[in-house]
Amino acid sequence: MRDEDFEVFIDEFGEATHRFEVPASSIEKWRDKLPDQLLTYWKNEGWCGYANGLFWTVDPDEYEDLIDEWLEDTKLEEIDSFHVIARSAFGDLYACGENTGRSVTIACPLNNIIAFKNKLKPKPKDDLDLSIRAFFSLSEPKDFDLKDENSQPLFKRASEKLGQLAPDEMYGFEPALVLGGKIRLENLFKVKTDVHLTILRQLASPALPFSNVDIDNLLNP
Repeated sequence: MRDEDFEVFIDEFGEATHRFEVPASSIEKWRDKLPDQLLTYWKNEGWCGYANGLFWTVDPDEYEDLIDEWLEDTKLEEIDSFHVIARSAFGDLYACGENTGRSVTIACPLNNIIAFKNKLKPKPKDDLDLSIRAFFSLSEPKDFDLKDENSQPLFKRASEKLGQLAPDEMYGFEPALVLGGKIRLENLFKVKTDVHLTILRQLASPALPFSNVDIDNLLNP
């Protein structure tokens, strides 16, 4: 039975358009590493694509190399062990820390890591679960879309032009935005998620919204 928070999520996104059963072995592997609330969602819902591929819940194992690459040299790995639990159609990665809960977003196309100091603190078990419930219940489809240079949403138009995404695909910009590419529909292509995000990380180091001094203060309070 769904809880109220996930019901709110489904009201916004609709039922899953892709679904994969989560093996019991995966749930046990991540027990005590990821919040129990997330594992309950996995058990009840599976790993899924929603809104025709706009938003995906994912197997963290498939993203371990990617998150290691993107967080390298950021000092965030010194704060917590982070694992990708969801992604967008455009390659934004949503990470959950073992001690800090749902606390880090890697906006790969924009080459930016979003992590706020007040979220990067160890939390008790109930608050870890709360961070997951809040992530789903407070999300809206527009949160995972991108807007072009004219402030118009891209996802629906990209889907109509390029076709729906497979579970291992995303819409990527060519040329990459970090190389001066423009956020335009004609610059979007359907690409393999792991390959494209690896290439993006190799092009430049991601920017952080706060300084290393702030991170140092978290490491040495």
